[in-house]
Amino acid sequence: MIDTLHTTRRTFLQGSLSGLLLSVGFNGTVRAEDARKYGADSMPGGTVDNPHVFISIEPDGRTTLIAHRVEMGTGVRTSLPMVIADELEADWARVTVVQADANEARYGNQNVDGSRSVRHFLLPMRRAGAAARQMLEAAAAARWGVPVSEVQARQHTLLHTPTGRRLGFGEVAADAARLPLPAPEQLKLKDPAQFRYIGQGKVRAVDSEAIARGQAQYGMDMRLPGMVYAVVARPPVLGGKLRSVDSTESLKVSGVLRVIELPGFTGAPMFKPLGGVAVVATNTWAAMQGRKALKITWDDGPHASYNSATYRAELEAAARRPAKVLRDQGEVMQTLAQAKPADKIAAEYYLPHLAHATMEPPVATALVKDGRCEIWTSVQNPQAALDGVAAQLGLKPEAVQVHPLLIGGGFGRKSKPDYVTEAAMVAKQMEGTPVKLVWTREDDLQHDYLHTVSVERLEAVVNAQGRPTTWLHRTAAPSILSLFVEGGKGQMDLEAGMTAINVPYDIPNLRLEGAEVEAHARIGWFRSVSNIPHAFAVQCFVAELAHKAGRDHKQYLLDLIGPPRKLDPRKLSDNWNYSESPERYPIDTGRMRDVIEAAAKGARWGRKLPKGHGLGLAVAYSFMSYTATVIEVAVDAKGELKVVAVDMAIDCGPQINPERIRAQMEGGAVMGLSLALSGEISFDQGRVVQSNFFDFTVLRHAESPRTIRTHLVNNNHEVPPGGVGEPPVPPVAPALFNAIFAATGKRIRQLPLRDQLQA
Repeated sequence: MIDTLHTTRRTFLQGSLSGLLLSVGFNGTVRAEDARKYGADSMPGGTVDNPHVFISIEPDGRTTLIAHRVEMGTGVRTSLPMVIADELEADWARVTVVQADANEARYGNQNVDGSRSVRHFLLPMRRAGAAARQMLEAAAAARWGVPVSEVQARQHTLLHTPTGRRLGFGEVAADAARLPLPAPEQLKLKDPAQFRYIGQGKVRAVDSEAIARGQAQYGMDMRLPGMVYAVVARPPVLGGKLRSVDSTESLKVSGVLRVIELPGFTGAPMFKPLGGVAVVATNTWAAMQGRKALKITWDDGPHASYNSATYRAELEAAARRPAKVLRDQGEVMQTLAQAKPADKIAAEYYLPHLAHATMEPPVATALVKDGRCEIWTSVQNPQAALDGVAAQLGLKPEAVQVHPLLIGGGFGRKSKPDYVTEAAMVAKQMEGTPVKLVWTREDDLQHDYLHTVSVERLEAVVNAQGRPTTWLHRTAAPSILSLFVEGGKGQMDLEAGMTAINVPYDIPNLRLEGAEVEAHARIGWFRSVSNIPHAFAVQCFVAELAHKAGRDHKQYLLDLIGPPRKLDPRKLSDNWNYSESPERYPIDTGRMRDVIEAAAKGARWGRKLPKGHGLGLAVAYSFMSYTATVIEVAVDAKGELKVVAVDMAIDCGPQINPERIRAQMEGGAVMGLSLALSGEISFDQGRVVQSNFFDFTVLRHAESPRTIRTHLVNNNHEVPPGGVGEPPVPPVAPALFNAIFAATGKRIRQLPLRDQLQA
């Protein structure tokens, strides 16, 4: 084992954002990998394709399919079982989907982060369904005494093709279950042309009716007999400690049962609870009132002076001086030094911290009894929750059971299960009594794992045609590394590999530098992670270059991308590539060009617009998918902005569930606009300033665009699947700000927009 304080950056980078738990343990140590692995193989638990794990068929034909990944709106609890059902030739009307508990040894990886569910489990689920189908066919053939080649599975029925004899799945299921699994080379997957469900868009989400009726069970809905409720007063500054607490008045509040001190974390924050004081009561309101009555003195610790305005100045200074070189081709510094001032252009972009602000704040219910702990919670990473609870309570993992519930919004926040461990800590002090630990909205915003704040500085030298011959990008932002390595600084490969190091532009001199700056808050991954600041800066800068050249932005961007070709990410100094094989997942500029053309065509790019209107364009490659956005805005004489329409195009490879893809695109548009227009978390004296939706505002219905058109491009089963949940977000903000410039001539380089148009 390697001590956290002496862990090198190189050692840590053997892991990845998508698989942080692969290389980082809950004790803060880092384990070395034996050899480089890609995709699902690089994740804890890998993949499982055993049909016995995922499929159960009753004698009457009723079929249960296991959803081993948790639903948070992406449709995964429908899509992956649907894939099994298609290959199985099951009748979807006779299928029931059941959520799996945390158990990666049985089910394979269960962390629904990184837009990986279909990417990693499309083929394993197809193999599981195909194997079960072939076993059923073999069992029917044996029953009839005919060659298996004469038997075909069709919609829950086994058909003997020469005679027309039929058997239901349930009639031979027990016989099939006793047969050996087909060897991998004997599996016969369907031709995509034979799919009944995959890509057809005809399967309704399994939870839709329950959600519509208010019957679906989210974390906040959990009820157990004799349950009590808890809230926690946490240190207001990261790393702060409890100095003293007087609970006298708190214990006088009607319904308050106990006040429990919780120890703070040491070392790197990781997924550890922040510590503080828990108030346990017979209902949530009483617990909250009891918390208000506490008299607490805090030691704010080393981050007590953290101030957003001061820190921004530090980031700007860091972005203006040389930093660690992450990609270097050609003679960037020499050509910049020799260029004439008229041929140079520079711009700086600022993006603040962002909170996940999920619709349902973190919540977990825990019961500790007889040396065991049982958890019911909405969590993206059930196995991490299980491991964290086991480590904190000193239990063996097999003594902890985690039941995942529907997730009322995740965006990456609920893959960090500090709140689950927190609930278990309180429940241990209330042994035998189930405890529901609730985070209020204020708790959620003020103690989040925040999206990083950043300053992005870009400089270019252009030739006589206005085309860049030199490109310098300096990025300054606290790193997710700081979450796992105490004092960790500098953007990792996984952060730089998000629309910064891997820009596929045809520029001879290109350099990326990353400043090493200290983190003063818990920096966590967020929907699309560092693609948000990098894409905002890069895509706005390209628009600025196009304007300087007097060129149409769309055509300028296409020329900059160059002709269709497949690029090895490693030749762009991207050694991460979202943890996927660079051979299997090259950067395909043809696919990037296609989404630009599709979004532009949908928006009727180049048409004459009314006065005060403008069109803006942006593109991003993220999580193995290609997305482009065109936004039309209208700005009146008072500077009031209206988003008229959004056109979004995505190429995610094979389209498994088109309805869910469209839903994710539309949701990504609204979320991206919300962040761009008003999203900001700021600090003063180490404390988060914002506390609820009145000062961390999100897009209201009346502010949302009336028209969002989605364009699904290149439904191609010849390429491996890409992600869908995260890729829609990065192009939205730059497309919006480029549209604002087109409408007003005013270039804005700072998020959020707020009242900058009126300034």
